[in-house]
Amino acid sequence: MGRFHAYWSRSRLAPPEGCENEWRCFGEFANLLTDKFNHPIVDAVGRGHFVGVNYYVDSPSPIWYGEGDDMFFIDGEPWPPSLHGTGTEDYFNSSWCPKEVYIHPYFGYPRVNNQTGHLGRTHCYRFHIEDPIVFHESLRGSIERGHADCLASDTVTVAYWYQTLPHKPFPALPDRAGRLNMPPIDVRHIHAWREAWRQLLGGGALWGNEPLPEDFLARIRATAAKAKAELAPDPARQVAEIELRKQTEMLDRRKPNSAQ
Repeated sequence: MGRFHAYWSRSRLAPPEGCENEWRCFGEFANLLTDKFNHPIVDAVGRGHFVGVNYYVDSPSPIWYGEGDDMFFIDGEPWPPSLHGTGTEDYFNSSWCPKEVYIHPYFGYPRVNNQTGHLGRTHCYRFHIEDPIVFHESLRGSIERGHADCLASDTVTVAYWYQTLPHKPFPALPDRAGRLNMPPIDVRHIHAWREAWRQLLGGGALWGNEPLPEDFLARIRATAAKAKAELAPDPARQVAEIELRKQTEMLDRRKPNSAQ
């Protein structure tokens, strides 16, 4: 008989590329062919079924915090996982960076931040009551923070599943200081950021979105290029390109004959 399990997980991680590259601010995305840098949701060993998760994110930026893929590796399978989603909003059954509260028995957004973009705290949930994720040996589930883990955020999840005993030992919970929310960021801090931007560009009455100095951009691009080489070595990129070519050829064969 399976016993009910719940697991609290928190991560405050920096992007593996070394810079926050959402919307390709500093060049193309890295080809991230691993879940190593994802936020961990569940890591279970045994036989059981996964039934849901509460997801809480505190975003330090107005940029959309989602776009990260959910990944579930069942029974020790290698990359890529058999359950590989297409984005945070899709996993929680919404779309287009949701900004409205909605409640459904199995999914919803009880809290959204509507002050400055997606800056601040959001809560969403997904319960797999009608579509449980069944595993016979193990289950490792996680989610990216932004496209290819390109964003920093304070992310907390509480995962729920049933499984046979014994279960894998849980990590020790952090102390009270380790569970506290990060300090809130509001519009006052944006003024401070713009002033720092002005100082970086030599002072003056700047608007606040002038191009960055070339020497600063060069350092950022060099860091990102080095990280890309480490995250996706040439053999991994070649495998991805081969698979993409196969998929493209398959789709081309399905196209109607233009002569007909």
